[in-house]
Amino acid sequence: MSLSGQLDSRSCVLLRLGDRRFALIADQVVELVSPSRVFRFPHRTSELDGVILRRGRVVPVCDISERLTGKRMGSRRFYLISSRPTGVAGDSIAVPVSGDCELIHADLTPAGSHDSPYVAAWLSHNGEVIEVLNLSALTPAIPEAAPSKAETPMPEVRA
Repeated sequence: MSLSGQLDSRSCVLLRLGDRRFALIADQVVELVSPSRVFRFPHRTSELDGVILRRGRVVPVCDISERLTGKRMGSRRFYLISSRPTGVAGDSIAVPVSGDCELIHADLTPAGSHDSPYVAAWLSHNGEVIEVLNLSALTPAIPEAAPSKAETPMPEVRA
């Protein structure tokens, strides 16, 4: 198979975590937002920093920088809100980003069998080889909230 047969041309969002750049498929990115208050709760998993409120929804915040770069991010410039490709409506996660983001169009090379599970593909941009991330492999599964009493269906009453 030729190299051109292996490439997949896609729009991607480049993001910076510390000194390194990574990419996400643009279809997974919902929006970039300014840092806002993170609500922290006891008994959270180590991968979650807490949650932010965005457009009336609770969005988990997951700092993936330590796993990718070896150190936690000090300052946060944006939260990149991404929809994870799980098929569950509203399955979004906020990822802290330390620098500007950029929308590009690039040819992607599929990840190989020896690549880490969080690498979905590779791209080349301005002479730099960049990992395209698989967020589902980097972030914890967030269980769906139990329905509130208002959402719980009433049992059927038979006369």
